[in-house]
Amino acid sequence: MTPRVQDLKSFVLPPNFRGRPAWFVQLWWIVQATLFRWSPQFVYGWRNFLLRLFGAKIGRGVIIRPTAEITYPWKLTIGDYCWIGDYASLYTLGEIEIRDNACVSQHCYLAAAAHDYTRPTFDMEAKKITIEPEVWLATRVFVAPGVTVGRGAVVGACSVVLRDVPPMMICAGNPARVLRERPVAWSASAGAAETPAL
Repeated sequence: MTPRVQDLKSFVLPPNFRGRPAWFVQLWWIVQATLFRWSPQFVYGWRNFLLRLFGAKIGRGVIIRPTAEITYPWKLTIGDYCWIGDYASLYTLGEIEIRDNACVSQHCYLAAAAHDYTRPTFDMEAKKITIEPEVWLATRVFVAPGVTVGRGAVVGACSVVLRDVPPMMICAGNPARVLRERPVAWSASAGAAETPAL
């Protein structure tokens, strides 16, 4: 008889993996499916309030579309003036930190956990994702567990990011690779470099 390489009947989540009791998780999912999802697009403050209510750390001026999905808000940190686009999925089984002025475009998927496929028990492993300041993830980018996207980097549409992305680089592809440096616009009035408007 061929030995099993994957026995899902034996799967068990690590103790306190969710970080909250099961009833609290279910309550968030109900709130997300109703009060969050049905809210008008322009009431960003309301959705930020709901996320904070469930333990997320949300900075100033954050724009999150109502169709965005957050699995466990208490494992999410978003800095000031970030954008989270329509249908973006923040799969916060592990921690996700998105720092100031970062843009996560529509249909992006940030997966902060994965299964250990080398073990028949298919164990779940959480690994923090960090999106540093001034990053732009274009539409449908996938970011794997444990990845850090460096400050000011741009990741092209439909890319698959399996490794850390260096700062101030434009990357694209499956898997994503460095293409060139990100250009910087200079502001004479401020006397400092500014990233282009996205």
